[in-house]
Amino acid sequence: MTKKDVSVVILMGSKSDEALVSPCVDILQKLDISYVFTVSSAHRTPERTLTLVRECEAHGARVFICAAGMAAHLAGAVAARTTRPVIGIPISGETLGGMDALLSTVQMPTGFPVATVALNRAGARNAAWLAAQILAVSDPELNAKIEKERSLMQAEVEAAGEEISKKYDG
Repeated sequence: MTKKDVSVVILMGSKSDEALVSPCVDILQKLDISYVFTVSSAHRTPERTLTLVRECEAHGARVFICAAGMAAHLAGAVAARTTRPVIGIPISGETLGGMDALLSTVQMPTGFPVATVALNRAGARNAAWLAAQILAVSDPELNAKIEKERSLMQAEVEAAGEEISKKYDG
């Protein structure tokens, strides 16, 4: 892990999930939120996972985002080792289409919650937005950035609506 100050830590259980999880990074960069993005497995590298949590907390980590498929225990393993918010991104598997990962991520015992978002790329984007909103509770400048981005999204939808209405004006 890099020795820089970090606000958000993104852990994925396998490098093969990178294309599904990397949209999370795009949003954090857009909002100028510091992050670490790496691979660690709840099962194959449990000591690495614990070390990353401890090191990142020491460098200011305030939110953890964990992406995993199949048994999807990474988010729960991290939630068991930190009191910081943990957001889980379930990753689709070949056999059960992500339902296994979704259920594993949302079914946490009392006192160890994992906020769970949608599967794959859509989930990665919303995980970043949720992390930003958590950080914005105590950061008015970040809150203003989020409001600005939402206004841009709203304007895009309104422009698309007008374009379709004109195209099919009958």
